[in-house]
Amino acid sequence: MKAKNYNGTIKTFSTVPKSYGNVIAGFDLLSDSDLEGHGFYDVVTPSYNYLTQELGAIYWDSANSQFTYPVNNKTWSETLTELKAQRVKDAKNLANDKLQQTDWIIVRDQELGNTTSQSILDDRAALRTACSTHETAINTKTTKAQVISYNITY
Repeated sequence: MKAKNYNGTIKTFSTVPKSYGNVIAGFDLLSDSDLEGHGFYDVVTPSYNYLTQELGAIYWDSANSQFTYPVNNKTWSETLTELKAQRVKDAKNLANDKLQQTDWIIVRDQELGNTTSQSILDDRAALRTACSTHETAINTKTTKAQVISYNITY
């Protein structure tokens, strides 16, 4: 990706134009140094955690002769307690989705008086234990970013 500064307004180009200015064709085939002669410089996107950070407005990094973005920490209007409650709810909803996959087996076996397979009972117990572990882990977080970044997997 390239960008050019037009009197204080930076325009990005996902591809270099085929023609530009007095170059009728082949502008996109010019070398990087030739493109820089026309004001087209690389855009460098820094690495960042999309869950807790966001990119600011593109700017010219004169020290490195490139365009780039500042990385800003996100802010949340919810309190830490509210974010924790939402993540715990997320953990419970995910566990519930997994449990629903075998609910019909439990209901069938109860209706018919059958014994449910121990492996199914063990898997369901493991899901409930994992959910409880997630809830405890979420509630030990001390910052909003930690709560938002917490990965819930089953």
